[in-house]
Amino acid sequence: MHLFGIFPESLRLVSPLFLLLFAFWVPEEPLMARTGNTRGQAYLFAYFKGNGESGLHLAHSSDGLVWQPLNQGQPLLRPTVGRDKLMRDPHITLGPDGVFRMVWTASWTEPVIGFATSTDLINWSAQKALSLMAHEPSSRNVWAPESFYDSETGEYLLFWATTIPGRFPTTDNQGDNGLNHRVYLTITRDFQKFTPTRLFYDQGFNVIDATIVKDKGRYLMFLKDETRYPVPRKNIRYAVSWRASGPYGSASPPISGDYWAEGPSAIRVGKRWIVYFDKYREKRYGAVASKDLKQWEDISDQVKFPEGARHGTVLAVSRSVLEKVRLLSARL
Repeated sequence: MHLFGIFPESLRLVSPLFLLLFAFWVPEEPLMARTGNTRGQAYLFAYFKGNGESGLHLAHSSDGLVWQPLNQGQPLLRPTVGRDKLMRDPHITLGPDGVFRMVWTASWTEPVIGFATSTDLINWSAQKALSLMAHEPSSRNVWAPESFYDSETGEYLLFWATTIPGRFPTTDNQGDNGLNHRVYLTITRDFQKFTPTRLFYDQGFNVIDATIVKDKGRYLMFLKDETRYPVPRKNIRYAVSWRASGPYGSASPPISGDYWAEGPSAIRVGKRWIVYFDKYREKRYGAVASKDLKQWEDISDQVKFPEGARHGTVLAVSRSVLEKVRLLSARL
């Protein structure tokens, strides 16, 4: 529509100065005003439901607090690899090439990682089972894999939790069902060739569910203390490193309170960090927030996730990416 078409006849005879000022005036977008998100950013949350047998679920949010399911809550991708055919703990990384790479827990006891790629989060490549603990034949599991793109090296870190019986005897009796996890790492550029797997995080306690974010010039690893005995910890902590590939130092005091929490996922929204976690005993999601990583506020009563959401991971995307995903999912 022509600019003058929005004004009554009496206002069309205006000065050139007025027109110049008007040309540079941009109305505020109502949604951004409501959420405080003025950078054209949106958020996606990848999660599973039940035992993970249904597959990948996605939700979206404009403020990082209230999440709406995509595809009417139905799965967007069903699992085909792994002994148990599961898609638990899905984690998606967007690479500089515009490709989304997803890894997930494919089995309770088979030590493999599910892997697939997509350019639109709707249409996915053939799924693969990555066997990255084959050199440790006694490995009992591979749980909650995640990847992190290291822009300083152009490489992807791929890490997960595994129990190798007898490897850390001092904590063998502190976990559930004889499990005694540590976090392991491999590095890759293409998810086809991998460096030899190595121990990534061991600070003398049973640990799972590691996730990494960059905070200015340093890196934060949020993790779950999986200690069950003699006193349950089962809470979220974090460690710091000046390199994405570590080493990471001692873990902080718990930031998730007394909840039995797992599956931390962190993102910066505005001026504060938000760390989401699965309150699996309460069968709901919780979150804490902090501006300085020292004082943490429980904002669990402010977040709302789709019913049944479990161990999800958050990803910041542009609004154009979100709109494309919404459009494609509506056609399924």
